[in-house]
Amino acid sequence: MRFTEGNLYHIYNRGNNKQPVYFTPANYIYFLKQVRHFLLPHCDMLCYCLMPNHFHFLVFIKPTGDIRYRQTDVKETTKSGQTITISTERHPLAAAIGYLLSSYTQSINKQNNTSGSVFQQKTKAKGINQFLYGETCFHYIHQNPLKAGMVTKMEDWSYSSFTDYAGFRNGTLCNQQLACELLNLNKETFYEDSYKVIMDEAVNNIF
Repeated sequence: MRFTEGNLYHIYNRGNNKQPVYFTPANYIYFLKQVRHFLLPHCDMLCYCLMPNHFHFLVFIKPTGDIRYRQTDVKETTKSGQTITISTERHPLAAAIGYLLSSYTQSINKQNNTSGSVFQQKTKAKGINQFLYGETCFHYIHQNPLKAGMVTKMEDWSYSSFTDYAGFRNGTLCNQQLACELLNLNKETFYEDSYKVIMDEAVNNIF
């Protein structure tokens, strides 16, 4: 994953072989605590949704200055068969996501007396055009439980940030002020806007 400061990203992953990743309410809560610990030093969370077998985040990458990047070497093979090494700078958020999933996996394996990967190997991070698709991505993430038939109202799903923005809960994981500024969210019409149908062609631009 490559991140650029000052940009929006849709980050998502799901269970290995589409298996569940959260088994109890405590699992969801623990995962969100780990998100706060590992990710928030490097990004602002704009919205999130945890589903039984996957998760979605919309984040804004914080400036890092010049001290947190770590140089990594990536080996690539040219068309002629020659192997070359390319040095790249890796944003600390990429490593933090790895720590988050590894920590959570260890906890779940201990809880369930299992072993191996809980999540798919590669977490996806899609850069989002703030002005064209930022609001679409935001509402899509919140609509996940509704579209999956988990609830009939989005506020009935406890493991997303919708209830915070809609005023049903005082959550602090998301930077709501920043989200409203970046995505031009209207607090007065937020609830109605959140339930608007998102066309498939718009969804294609956030993955």
